[in-house]
Amino acid sequence: MFPGAGNDGTAEARRPQRFQGDLYTARGVPRNPETRSCHSFSAVAPGHRSWVDGVVTSGSLSFDRAASYYDRTRPISPEALPRLMERLGGELEGRGSSLEVGVGTGILSLPLVERGVRMVGLDLSRPMLDRLRQKAGEEVPLPVVQGDATAMPFRDDAFGGALIRHVLHLIPEWERALEEVLRVLRPGAVVLVNHGEYPEGLRQLFDRFVKEAGAERPWVGLGHDELDRLHGWMRSRGAAVRELEPIREEVEEPLEAFVDGMRDGLYSWTWGVEEEVRREAAERVRAWATEELGPLDRPRARETEIAFWVYDLP
Repeated sequence: MFPGAGNDGTAEARRPQRFQGDLYTARGVPRNPETRSCHSFSAVAPGHRSWVDGVVTSGSLSFDRAASYYDRTRPISPEALPRLMERLGGELEGRGSSLEVGVGTGILSLPLVERGVRMVGLDLSRPMLDRLRQKAGEEVPLPVVQGDATAMPFRDDAFGGALIRHVLHLIPEWERALEEVLRVLRPGAVVLVNHGEYPEGLRQLFDRFVKEAGAERPWVGLGHDELDRLHGWMRSRGAAVRELEPIREEVEEPLEAFVDGMRDGLYSWTWGVEEEVRREAAERVRAWATEELGPLDRPRARETEIAFWVYDLP
């Protein structure tokens, strides 16, 4: 029911691409004369073709369809955001420019730039980058480039740090993407990864949906339960592994919205399921959860956690 890794194997399909539009120059840098980091940005490698809509990529999932609602499905509360920025900023400050792979709508990079961290964003989805522009207003405070994480249009040793949040499960060739991350990082750089595991309450509903939809593996890339594979891969490249102190907070919200999102196909792990199958599976989840847990429209207290792993490169 869920799609596997798609790739036509041609060199053209693997060539890194850059979006060109009213937000970008031919070098992939925002036209922003007031932003010094944009003027000094020189990481884009020469000789790459401009973006062509519909180009075949490595099979990574693009979030074009999710741009309008993405922020409300990946929220960071106003209380948690300053604490998260303190932790991430503490790792990235003083390293020169850092790259966010899968920058999306700028949930992390925009507040990091406000803190003074020099960021560059890469994303496969033009609509997601357009949404970032809308959020930023007239002046986009960081360079952003449209491209595939498995073939980045950046020179070697371009960045002092990398940030990856909720991305690796979307990339069939996630090891290739990490090889690219290591290529564009300088020696001694740091990689910060939040792999996006659901908390226990939502995990029960997710697992039930996967079962009801008849899927064996909902992810096209690195599964949310495969963090040990990520640690092992990074250690094999000489990285030291440590965990940032997690951001924890109590939230109170109904489970109904999560089940509605399954039914409506808001989450990437539902996109490969036929609509009729998806809707029927979601309603079976709703019935099961109501019987097991009670009314789903009742607010429920639960603890959330934002956990980033840090990989210190040699």
